[in-house]
Amino acid sequence: QVQLAESGGSLVQAGDSLRLSCVVSGSSFSGYVMGWFRQAPGKEREFVAGSSWVGDRTSYVDSVSGRFTISRDNAKNTVILQMNSLKPEDTAVYFCAAYRSYSPIIATQTSMYTAWGQGTQVTVSS
Repeated sequence: QVQLAESGGSLVQAGDSLRLSCVVSGSSFSGYVMGWFRQAPGKEREFVAGSSWVGDRTSYVDSVSGRFTISRDNAKNTVILQMNSLKPEDTAVYFCAAYRSYSPIIATQTSMYTAWGQGTQVTVSS
C-alpha cells in the first residue's frame, strides 16, 4: 500500500517562501497523479496543485498560479510544493494525496485520490 508523509509546514510572514515535501513509500510514484490540497478551519478541503505521471503536466488553482510550483524528485520518491510570495489566505493544513492513473488528466476532486498524508500546518501572518 502506498503511504504519504508531508513535512515542512511553519509559521511565516506574508511575502515569505516555504517548501513542503511529501515522501512516498510502499510504491514508486511512477504511474500516480500526485496532488496537494489544503483545508482551513471551517472550510472545505480544496485542490491546490497537481502533477501527472503521463504527459508531465501540472495544474494549479487560480489563487496560487504564478506563486506555487509542484515538482517531483524521482530519485528520492518525493513530491515538492514550492510556495513563494505567501499570503495570509494561504493559511491552512496542507495535505499530500495520490491516485493511480496512466492518463495526463489531473483530477481536482478529493474523492478521486486514494492515498493521503497526515497534513502539515502552514500559517502566514500579515
